[in-house]
Amino acid sequence: MPRALLALLMLVALPLWAAEPRDLAWSEMIPPDAPAEVPNMKPLHDLSQMGDALAAESAPAAKQDMPNAPVVQSLDGLSVRLPGYIVPLEVSEEGRTTEFLLVPYFGACIHVPPPPSNQIVHVKSEVGVKLDELYQPYWIEGPMQVKASTSEIADAGYQMEAQKIYVYELQE
Repeated sequence: MPRALLALLMLVALPLWAAEPRDLAWSEMIPPDAPAEVPNMKPLHDLSQMGDALAAESAPAAKQDMPNAPVVQSLDGLSVRLPGYIVPLEVSEEGRTTEFLLVPYFGACIHVPPPPSNQIVHVKSEVGVKLDELYQPYWIEGPMQVKASTSEIADAGYQMEAQKIYVYELQE
């Protein structure tokens, strides 16, 4: 009888173990045979206009260099855990960010040109996350979709429905 119970427990636990998300690195979201991505190094603002800081901040957003960058099709449907920075798109009445772009470095899409679309994930979350600071990185867990989307800020090559959102902390 104990062996039957153990076998039953393993059958039930195996799908739970198999559903653990895979840690995904941003570099894995670029196909190995993709052309090299050279960032646009044009200045963002005319420095001669620095006296009018408000005008500099209200200038049009910097243009995305590669809005149709190649993606990795094998990531579609994969349960992943990806670290990154949140660029809010929608905030609920309770002050929780429920739709956002996840990007690999701080300031992307805000103060510098957006990264290529294969380095942006459009994330939606029913619960959302209360952002205290934009420079705080987060882990996002959920199924990855290889599906393009467009927002006012940038084009994304991937989408996720966040199942978990939590603060990124280095593990020693």
